[in-house]
Amino acid sequence: MSQQRDSGKKGAGESLGEMFEALANAIGEIFKDPELKERAREFGKSARESAEAVAGRFHDEEVKAKFRDVGRAAEDLGSSIADHFRVDKDRKEG
Repeated sequence: MSQQRDSGKKGAGESLGEMFEALANAIGEIFKDPELKERAREFGKSARESAEAVAGRFHDEEVKAKFRDVGRAAEDLGSSIADHFRVDKDRKEG
């Protein structure tokens, strides 16, 4: 067992995998569709396995830069979705 696991800390791959899995589960919950929930669960599991498989590359500068890009894209997506619902709400109230 690795020293990192012995100390109770999660590795980058495990943490990222858990984030992907949580995101996929959240998406499945939003739509309340059993088929979508199952697909999201499968995606989360696959993403988690992939993240753990590439964990050793997280220290590469190129990989770090790409994850920063992913983070910005996720923020943009979140802002776009929030704006969509804000505009929708304004229309209903107006």
